Amino acid sequence: MTIFSQLPAGAQRGETAKDPSGMMLSRRGFCLCCVVATGFAATGGWLTPSEAFAEARNLVDVFRDEAAKAKITTHKLRGKVSVLEGSGGNIAVLTGPDGKVFIDAGITGTRPRIMEAANRLSREPITHLINTHWHFDHTDGNEWLSQEGASIIAHENTHKHLLSATRVEDWDFTFPSSSLAAVPTDIFSDEKTLKLNGQTLHLKYYGPAHTDSDISVTIGEADILHCGDTFWNGLYPFIDYSTGGSIDGTIAATEANLAAISKTTIVIPGHGNPVSNRAELTEYRDMLKSIRDNVAKLKQQGRTVEEAVNAKPTSAFDEKWGKAVISPEFFTRLVYHGV
Repeated sequence: MTIFSQLPAGAQRGETAKDPSGMMLSRRGFCLCCVVATGFAATGGWLTPSEAFAEARNLVDVFRDEAAKAKITTHKLRGKVSVLEGSGGNIAVLTGPDGKVFIDAGITGTRPRIMEAANRLSREPITHLINTHWHFDHTDGNEWLSQEGASIIAHENTHKHLLSATRVEDWDFTFPSSSLAAVPTDIFSDEKTLKLNGQTLHLKYYGPAHTDSDISVTIGEADILHCGDTFWNGLYPFIDYSTGGSIDGTIAATEANLAAISKTTIVIPGHGNPVSNRAELTEYRDMLKSIRDNVAKLKQQGRTVEEAVNAKPTSAFDEKWGKAVISPEFFTRLVYHGV
């Protein structure tokens, strides 16, 4: 996103920059980058997440202002399915005579560009929106998509979190309740199947994973799986313990994803390169399990979280996975909390 037009001294465009807490920031990362970078622009120095949230008096407006500058990239897959990249989480769009089906809503400020990209795919109206989980960068666009005519479908815990104020301790921030127009009205607890545009869409609850609200969306005839934030392609993931997430739940969800696909399945992650496959998902699973085991051993030895961080239990994976907003240090702390 263009918020990174201003970088700290010594950092060049396209490189990563480190904040005082050790978190790494890059152009392709979690939407929390928006707030941290806004803090830099306002104060002249990088802020920790909690400091940045404190600086952003109206977080929603900050995200919307910055998202309005974001470039949307379209990746056409198969079976009339495409991915729109650049608005928070990766958005899948299925087109056809039953109307456009969105999987995730992105950030509100990208609405004009999302509409332009979607209309280039087809001219049908937007009729359905599926939320893969409750987080802001996947549901902020719910209200405008509802206004466009979309029925919003989600797990019952997404409904719960959007209907009331929800706090994320690791961000030191409480998200306000959403407008009623943004709250899903078609909710389920375990599984749900839809027949739309010649495709069978199977929605399945993982159980607590990245959050307590994550679902997968399988587009059957096209052989495509949208994993939401149970898969961060090329990035260490955020795990939201405040709303039921855990490292073991994240690993279990990845195992479930692998069990549901073949070598020919196109896999859409929540973040990172939006067009993936079984091999990359397997590598992600192996990374999670190795780091979980490394950190668990350190904790069992009685190491404090700071001692665990200093032992660098992620070092074998940092070159590939540790160069975005979830730094090796931060990810070690997340895993330590859950083992």
